Amino acid sequence: MQNFAAPARPIVAAMIDAAARSPDRCVAFQGAPGANSHVAVVEAFPDALPLPCFSFDDAIDAVKEGRADCAMIPIENSLHGRVADIHFLLPESGLVITGEHFLSIRHALMGLGPRDGVREAMSHPQALGQCRHWLKAHGIRQASYPDTAGAAAYVAELGDPSVAALAPPGAAAIYGLELLATDIADADHNMTRFVVLARGGMPVLGDGAVMTTLVFEVKNVPAALYKALGGFATNGVNMTKLESYQRGGSFAATEFYADVVGRPSDPGLDRAIEELGFHSKWMRVLGTYPQARPRG
Repeated sequence: MQNFAAPARPIVAAMIDAAARSPDRCVAFQGAPGANSHVAVVEAFPDALPLPCFSFDDAIDAVKEGRADCAMIPIENSLHGRVADIHFLLPESGLVITGEHFLSIRHALMGLGPRDGVREAMSHPQALGQCRHWLKAHGIRQASYPDTAGAAAYVAELGDPSVAALAPPGAAAIYGLELLATDIADADHNMTRFVVLARGGMPVLGDGAVMTTLVFEVKNVPAALYKALGGFATNGVNMTKLESYQRGGSFAATEFYADVVGRPSDPGLDRAIEELGFHSKWMRVLGTYPQARPRG
């Protein structure tokens, strides 16, 4: 808890105490109170007890250790792409994806004012990237901080009117700052996708649309990826996301993260996964869960 800026600590302490009394109602998130992840938890789980954690690792550990029932973790943003390191953390966590949530992101500039005197804006690198054109147009330098609302708490502690924070508008009231500008993202379709991580998954019931997330590493031979993905095409499985990433600095062992529409009990997806496994060194399903919004 000491990693949080001083204005956030008493709020964090109260939330930790409440979560400790009812861990089965607790949803862990990365960031200080008021962060976008906090907003997402309140939207997706209105009756839950949000548990603020300083890092993604801390949020995942809270679930693994039973201090939280699940965690809500951002995985990608419509403007700035995937969240750094999350593709490594998901497979290594041992947790299962049980749901997803899409949050419309609103960024506000907040500080001690006035806006014309602001020379530096602090926030999470994702937020800074989503507002980089606005910041450049107003001559404001970027400064990275582990999370958005945490930056607001730090700005309140710093007490320097030339330093402001980019955070959700509600964070200004939490930390006693003035809203200097609102809705400053570089595009109005700013959306972040979150996934829900739990210790175990439950069968997805009903006839609604379902997503399955998996990770795999293809064999290091010519056309390996083409062959590995062929089963999805021939079996009519819609792959909505495919991303590659390197592990261990080898630049030869490429791993892939994929989202597909369907569940493993679907005959077409079963056949596609079987073919994927044949052409891969390894493959792991991270979870099957209801779609939060239509794909395609």
